[in-house]
Amino acid sequence: MTVTDPLALESQVCFQAVVAARTVVAVYRPILEPLGLTHTQYLVMLALWERDERSVSDLGSALQLEPATLTPLLKRLQAAGFVDRARSAADERVVVVSLTVAGRDLRDRAVDVPAQAAARTGMTVAELEALRDALDDVVGRLTGALAEDAAAG
Repeated sequence: MTVTDPLALESQVCFQAVVAARTVVAVYRPILEPLGLTHTQYLVMLALWERDERSVSDLGSALQLEPATLTPLLKRLQAAGFVDRARSAADERVVVVSLTVAGRDLRDRAVDVPAQAAARTGMTVAELEALRDALDDVVGRLTGALAEDAAAG
């Protein structure tokens, strides 16, 4: 169906992006529940499994999350026993997040999460890779546009 009204809800890319994001989180929820993780906590763990002992600032940059959003997530992950948070010996202003033994062990239990989520989409690996690449392109273009706006004043 072709939508001719430029203000029709279903013609808005922003609406489809929000619905897609919510749906992705909903697909992951039953997969992550047995691990004791929310989707956002899972993303934090992925970043730490890639590289352990990261500052809160570095994690925020990697995840594109503000410290005010990240700190409560880290507190919950610490309460669950998956991470530790400690002040850096080199700079007391910096909080370093590191995996505990339980956090490292959780990786083994999470290794099938991507395949389980992919299977629930009904999409082929090639389709999922093309979607990821398209999303990377969109994010890159929008980030560039925002940087231009910031530079312009």
